Amino acid sequence: MRWSVREKQVAHFKRGAGNPICVGIVGINHVAAYTSYEGNRAWPTDGTARYRHPVQEASQGESRLLIQARPSFDEFLILRFRASNQPPYAFAWLDLNATSLDYGAILTRISREYNRPFRNGNGADNATEPT
Repeated sequence: MRWSVREKQVAHFKRGAGNPICVGIVGINHVAAYTSYEGNRAWPTDGTARYRHPVQEASQGESRLLIQARPSFDEFLILRFRASNQPPYAFAWLDLNATSLDYGAILTRISREYNRPFRNGNGADNATEPT
């Protein structure tokens, strides 16, 4: 099996002391058109196979990430958005409500996992309530 840089990095984190929580957060742009730059040259997308628009590649890219990257992490979040790199540099979440729910859920799961070693056997915090 050939390991990717991502897999090597996650393995490196897990090799050390403790029990790290490995989190992957990826943004996928669903914008209709985009311009890439190499030095002074601009490469606008045109929808052809050679210069596909981000929205044309988003679904396939997300599928690949879920298959290839997701298994390397304890938690994995995909942030879906539309962002232009042309003035006025518009930005919008693809689905703000879903993004908020997904982000809140992953933070809750990470917090619970982080807090687990500090719990006693019955699920209560080791710290006592102030009187």
